[in-house]
Amino acid sequence: MVQDELCFQYPLLALKFPDDETFASFYPGKNGDLITLLKNSVVGIGEPVLYMWGEVGSGRSHLLHALCAEMDDKGLEIAYIPLTHYQSMALDIFENMENMSMVCVDNIELIAGNKKWEKALFDFYNRWRDNVDKEPLGASLVLCASGLPKDIGIELVDLVSRFEWGSCCHLLPLNDEEKLGALQLRSQLKGIKLPVDVGRFLLTRLSREMDLLLNILDKLDNASLGSQRKLTIPFVKEVLQL
Repeated sequence: MVQDELCFQYPLLALKFPDDETFASFYPGKNGDLITLLKNSVVGIGEPVLYMWGEVGSGRSHLLHALCAEMDDKGLEIAYIPLTHYQSMALDIFENMENMSMVCVDNIELIAGNKKWEKALFDFYNRWRDNVDKEPLGASLVLCASGLPKDIGIELVDLVSRFEWGSCCHLLPLNDEEKLGALQLRSQLKGIKLPVDVGRFLLTRLSREMDLLLNILDKLDNASLGSQRKLTIPFVKEVLQL
């Protein structure tokens, strides 16, 4: 499920997170330490503030969905705010969010240059910080963007400095061999086998963007189930008309 299909209601987000975007389905590559930080947040020993940045397709939203889903399963109060949708939200979306067990704010770079939204996020951050200082084992705040705080175009200097207060972690993109591992992991979870030669064929002949590759894998999975055929290079060529 793509992020735009997440269902939410104002003022709090009533979310249904994608079933296939879990920690178990995320191929870590060189991001093991970052994933450990996120998992620690679920059991209350995470960083008070975590700023996670990564290039498009690196799996930022996947990890936030996984984190929020696990918190939700524990019955904890969470808020996931995808700023992809900020134009359809009201500025008071952040009201009382400082009382939640966890708040995840995704795609922060999209409000860069919007003075009202930058100020709203800044005010929320300050309220949240005051609240968590009173309860050191309380809420966790995870902020997510496409680049470092100083590089995403935020004009409110004090907001940039707030982002830099916590731990700042780079979600490293996968190399081709790691992408092959990610495809094989997702295939295994789907109950199908993706041979190495087929995986490398996909990486060679198609875009290396993981979102696209995973969508293609879904298509191949459905075709394989429908025709009761294994994934082979000739079959892949037939299905994808290559």
